[in-house]
Amino acid sequence: MALLGSGSMLFLLLLFGHSLGGPPSFSVDYQKDCFRKDGEAFRYISGSIHYSRIPRVYWKDRLLKMYMAGLNAIQTQQSQGQVTHRSPQLVRLSLCVLIPLGANVTAAFDAQRHAEPRGPLVNSEFYTGWLDHWGSAHSVVPSAAVAKSLNEMLALGANVNLYMFIGGTNFGYWNGANDPYGAQPTSYDYDAPLTEAGDLTQKYFAIREVIKLYHKIPAGPIPPTTPKYAYGTVGMKKLQALSDALETLSFSGPVASKYPQTFIELNQAFGYVLYRTSLPVNCNTPTPLSSPLNGVHDRAYVSVDGVAVGILERNKVITVNVTGKAGSRVDILVENMGRINYGSHINDFKGLVTNLTLGKDTLTGWTMYSLSIDEAVRQGLLDEMRPTDSPQPLALYLPAFYAGSFIIPDGIPDLPQDTYIQLPKWRKGQVWINGFNLGRYWPTRGPQVTLFVPANILSTAAPNNVTVLELEEAPCSSGPCSVEFTATPVLNATVQSQGKWQRRLFSKEDLV
Repeated sequence: MALLGSGSMLFLLLLFGHSLGGPPSFSVDYQKDCFRKDGEAFRYISGSIHYSRIPRVYWKDRLLKMYMAGLNAIQTQQSQGQVTHRSPQLVRLSLCVLIPLGANVTAAFDAQRHAEPRGPLVNSEFYTGWLDHWGSAHSVVPSAAVAKSLNEMLALGANVNLYMFIGGTNFGYWNGANDPYGAQPTSYDYDAPLTEAGDLTQKYFAIREVIKLYHKIPAGPIPPTTPKYAYGTVGMKKLQALSDALETLSFSGPVASKYPQTFIELNQAFGYVLYRTSLPVNCNTPTPLSSPLNGVHDRAYVSVDGVAVGILERNKVITVNVTGKAGSRVDILVENMGRINYGSHINDFKGLVTNLTLGKDTLTGWTMYSLSIDEAVRQGLLDEMRPTDSPQPLALYLPAFYAGSFIIPDGIPDLPQDTYIQLPKWRKGQVWINGFNLGRYWPTRGPQVTLFVPANILSTAAPNNVTVLELEEAPCSSGPCSVEFTATPVLNATVQSQGKWQRRLFSKEDLV
């Protein structure tokens, strides 16, 4: 059982207007086991859409496609303190069930009846797919299985919400994570009936055919899949190592503290913080720099005197070996990979949340830099960095910025169009286009390889600027490096997990 309207403040918005002749109304009829809308018996068939994951210019397109599939309501997320007084009707339900794919539909609704003997049958989250995690295969749910379970529920007269009907994109830093810690990628495609880019799928039409059996589908054409364009290869040049650009990137300036402070203590919500200290003693032989309490949240890039020495990662790698003289500068760039968004660990503090040790000794004397990278990119401050043309293999292993640009011809009709960016041979980092933070890339771990680029952030009137923060290693040491714009998404590449290559199919156990 679950409460709809708690937690992330989910709500249902009815798409149809009220009947003429009286004020709008919505109620629960416990005698007839149904909802009543404007006095008439009403059964909703809904789909989930999170508008924050979809560019505003595409809201109408996505909603119209949902309407043309036969939905008569939508479920979305309400931001605290906004947008509900404008809603024509808002439904908050008491008891409902969550039915995973392949579950016994009758048994699930029997459980609802045990808790609530009368009233409408409700499944508030019927999963059309599932979310992905870095290092696991792209989740795929067969269209036939979704259609079969949906038909069973509708045949029982149940009210159903399909979660998700379109997943969209976790632009910027807005991906979440599950517990035990597993960060979700930039794409929130969800194997939903509408893809991340709003494309029509086989699953969309299979669901539409089932809904047709129970009520009339709206007449008229379905909006087509939006066209995609492959803009091709864009050359990139190195600008500067992140650690050498702190005056540009840290708007608030350095903060000194005996022990490291968390992101929250530094008033940094997302993104990156650079922690700096020095070796207190000579480390002539490799000496363990450790997070003994697993306090790196979530991934840290360690360097000594400007030379990268390793990566610390939450739950995976808590020690790297360092060498250097007493007084050598130690930089630790910590990346917030996304917060756990439910359960007992929802208070998911970021940064160095516990002390680090060198050998057996606790490191002290920290200087911390909160990084306003997004604002620096938007203001064009990185444009003032001088490009580095000559290969510098060692420096390439430090987190560093790269830049390039491309022109979209203004003589070609219907451009710009949506596209996807991929970074062949790049390892892990963040991408901005014209100052807009697309999100994280991590093709070396997968399964996501391409990032969705909506047309509204592109320009035919001026060059389009591409900015990349590569955290591990750019493919520029042996010659020119580039990124590529393609018309085809890649969300299901073979992935590397726990050091082994694997491909895993989605199973219903993932939903339990």
